[in-house]
Amino acid sequence: MVNFSDIKGFTFDLDGVITDTAKFHEQAWHDLATELGVEWSDTLGNQLKGIGRMDSLSMILAAGGKQNQFSDDEKKMFAHKKNTHYVALIQSLTPDDILPGITAFLGEIRAGGFLASIASASKNAPQILKKLEITNYFVGIVDPSTVSHGKPDPEIFVRAGELLNLQPKQIIGIEDASAGVQAIKAAGQTALGVGAATQSAKPHLWVRDTADISLKTIAMKLSSD
Repeated sequence: MVNFSDIKGFTFDLDGVITDTAKFHEQAWHDLATELGVEWSDTLGNQLKGIGRMDSLSMILAAGGKQNQFSDDEKKMFAHKKNTHYVALIQSLTPDDILPGITAFLGEIRAGGFLASIASASKNAPQILKKLEITNYFVGIVDPSTVSHGKPDPEIFVRAGELLNLQPKQIIGIEDASAGVQAIKAAGQTALGVGAATQSAKPHLWVRDTADISLKTIAMKLSSD
């Protein structure tokens, strides 16, 4: 385990860590699934969390036994339609939609001279950060269109670390999904898991929810492990 004094930066997942756009994703996917004649379920909705757009569409089509009924062009059209709907839904986001404790934590990071970047599968991350009015807290956002492999592959967190120009041992990655925690660990960074869903991936550090994240809490957890 690293020492707190070694830490110089943070890589953040976006959805479920900084804000909760899952409800918008779920609504948009649910509506598309219904249109395609695929029965929606809570299980299917949970399986899509943290998964990229085309992979999510594939899972929906597979759930309805329709994975071979559409051409690649049709699938791209469906994914675009879902995203257009989602983008319309997120226009309602404001700084009030930042999850508890995160605004204060970002302030702590900046005041302490730490760097931060975003490692999100969402192509809409820049727009979401702008709506939340927190873009200037981050030195960069990984463009998911340049990433070949989704989480739990470490690629996106490796890229996010490169944006910070830091070594993996100098970085704490923050995630609310098991696949994300696996990706952080595989990238060689220290994984901070948020919420019960991350416990199965055995993050190095764990908090119950975002309100518990602070530099003091992280320093205490690192010194006790």
